[in-house]
Amino acid sequence: MLPDLQKDFPQYATQRFILIDPAIQRLMLIEHDQVVDSWIISTAEAGLGNLNGSHQTPLGVHRIKRCYGDGAAPGTIFKARQSTGRVAKTLTEPDARSDADNITSRILWLDGLQPGVNKGGNVDSFERYIYIHGTDEEGRLGQPASHGCIRMGNLDVIDLYERVGIDTLVVIGAV
Repeated sequence: MLPDLQKDFPQYATQRFILIDPAIQRLMLIEHDQVVDSWIISTAEAGLGNLNGSHQTPLGVHRIKRCYGDGAAPGTIFKARQSTGRVAKTLTEPDARSDADNITSRILWLDGLQPGVNKGGNVDSFERYIYIHGTDEEGRLGQPASHGCIRMGNLDVIDLYERVGIDTLVVIGAV
């Protein structure tokens, strides 16, 4: 069930937020309680969970803490959140895998907001480097395939990036 964001997180705007439903591998942009856009994604191949080192996608309420990739070409490869200046070959065939777990196009770095769930100790999403980001493995979208992050198509993550920003709430979990 969706938490009462306005009541539980009054310091953040709740008119626009991101909802990620791992059960259907979709990321939805919600504005004024209506889905205004929806994209196919990939959450973690290892499933859902918040523990550091689990390679799982963390559950709960997060916020976007940092954004990277302004103006980068679609498919630009990032290492340590810096553009490498190289553009990945996008693989669109089902199950096609690249040689690397490339982070491409844009990065929205998530920060958990629930102590003991996704903030602090061995469950801290920010310290786990949990991102919403582009992938060069677009053929794998729609099924769990990441190492913990939320993967999106390159043009999709660019679109999302242009519509949200720092402190946008992100809810990951069953609806």
